[in-house]
Amino acid sequence: MLSAFVRAFRTPDLRTKLLFTLAIMAIYRLGTHIPSPGIDYGLVQQCQQNATAAGSVLGMANLFSGGAMMQLSIFALGIMPYITAAIITQLLTVVIPRFEELKKEGQAGQTKMTQYTRYLTIGLAVLQASTLVVIARDPARLFGGTCTTVMPDDSIPVLVLMVLTMTAGTGLIMWLAELITEKGVGNGMSLLIFVSIAATFPSSLSVIYQKSVTTFVLVMLMGLAIITAVVYVEQCQRRIPVQYAKRMIGRRQYGGTSTYIPLKLNMANVIPIIFASSILMLPQLAGNFARPTDPAQQAPEWVTFVDRYLSMGMTGQGTHWVYMLLYVAMIIFFTFFYVGVTFNPTEVADNMKRYGGFIPGIRAGRPTAEYLEYVINRITTPGALYLAGLSLIPLIAFNALQVADFPLGGASILIIVGVGLQTVKQIESQLQQHDYEGFLR
Repeated sequence: MLSAFVRAFRTPDLRTKLLFTLAIMAIYRLGTHIPSPGIDYGLVQQCQQNATAAGSVLGMANLFSGGAMMQLSIFALGIMPYITAAIITQLLTVVIPRFEELKKEGQAGQTKMTQYTRYLTIGLAVLQASTLVVIARDPARLFGGTCTTVMPDDSIPVLVLMVLTMTAGTGLIMWLAELITEKGVGNGMSLLIFVSIAATFPSSLSVIYQKSVTTFVLVMLMGLAIITAVVYVEQCQRRIPVQYAKRMIGRRQYGGTSTYIPLKLNMANVIPIIFASSILMLPQLAGNFARPTDPAQQAPEWVTFVDRYLSMGMTGQGTHWVYMLLYVAMIIFFTFFYVGVTFNPTEVADNMKRYGGFIPGIRAGRPTAEYLEYVINRITTPGALYLAGLSLIPLIAFNALQVADFPLGGASILIIVGVGLQTVKQIESQLQQHDYEGFLR
């Protein structure tokens, strides 16, 4: 693999793409450390010393921003508004006929859908930036502890400028990601998420190492086993054979070929984990706003209930089993829901019938759709359980090992492995075009 890296950098066009991608990543990481207008960076650093990103109600958003949210930088929102907008746009294709028509129009329709996604991203960025600025006015709700202020001047013009800056930061991130997709290597959005998550690994592992060397070694061994399992599952496919009948059109013969439909074991990817985490975050966020700022005052009873049963518990006594049960149930539900929305067996069966394709032993049309639905349900069940088990790893690691920032589990490791495999395969295909051996054998 190392020799393949050397060959990749010896190829002029591929070397240019790799260096361009690395340069964009460096710019992105630089932006995560530039504070927004009106923010005192020194006060933010003091507040962060008493805070744990994983224990924050905004932990998922902070993860996808590479820690920029807890630093209140110009890239504080990270890629999260675009991810949310892309998911909403994809789900709306089932509800809005216009979106469904655009989806079927090919490249032109996809371009239009991308434009709608960008508009929605900016709208969500304004909303999320406004929420974050409101929270930042009372930093004890964001960082916890005794943090009192990070904004020396919280006047209206300064707050508006902060919202505009964070929104512009999201737009700049979108542009950087599209530059990577167009002129670099890999998918730009995926790679920026990859960089954001990978940037949090050194600090998390350093904290574990300083706490206990034995725990650090155990975590690294667990991480190796988890990565191996995730690579294995992410590569799993159920290949359904498809045979196309021979057809005579004019003097030419078409068809007569054999192919297959690749159905991944984890077709929903990381989307169910994001959905479940976002929904369970709402009670914690509401409780955070309702909690009195004076420690001498007692919080309402429902806030105490949320803290005990519906909180991730990274900074307390551990995560309650009620939270874990709800988390698993939501992930399983959203896995089946998302797969049902994105994969339509009836549409696939109709397309196969239109072009003369059939599954050996299965009649074309409705029997094919029923067979595909049966197969999808069978492979989605272990896929949903796999996602649920993977998402529970950080919670179990904290309860068992008292490791608050366990980096090798949940959505983070799933994205790291998935994006890594995708990028390596793309580099591999470009190396093969130059008659090189490549990464994979």
